[in-house]
Amino acid sequence: MSLELLREFGNYAGLVAVLVAIVSLTSQVRRHTQSLRSQNYSKALERLGATQARLGTDPQSSRILSLGVRKPEALTREERVQFTWMFYEIFGTFEFMFHEAHDGRLPEQIWGRWALTVGWWISLPGVRAWWEAKPTPFTPRFSRFVDRCIATPNVDPAAARRWQEFLEAGSA
Repeated sequence: MSLELLREFGNYAGLVAVLVAIVSLTSQVRRHTQSLRSQNYSKALERLGATQARLGTDPQSSRILSLGVRKPEALTREERVQFTWMFYEIFGTFEFMFHEAHDGRLPEQIWGRWALTVGWWISLPGVRAWWEAKPTPFTPRFSRFVDRCIATPNVDPAAARRWQEFLEAGSA
């Protein structure tokens, strides 16, 4: 075997090793990206879950939310402040998911479900009034998204009617 042939073989083996390393690194980056996506979505769900748990177990908070989404004018000044903080937490989580989705870190189908949820919440009179009166802004991109939800509602009227019937059945 000549020295020239050994040198060529060494170059070829080095090239193969580099290609294997690149494929391995690409695979690791992909797995890491998927893991980050899952963690980010999990964090968002934890935030919403904590808010929902509080609203589901604290009768006063639940009352404020229930009344505020329908008739915000019936809330006292202090209750309006509580209502505001509830919706900053809820919409802050939506905003986080919005940016995660638009930056490619949250699957499109997952964000699609939450985009409809944002549209449903903002269709409620008290939430819309809160949005229009909120004292501090959200990011411009998210704000434009919510404003589009207001301008072109995408709420299923039959589902909204069923929800209203469900709520009214509880007050009978």
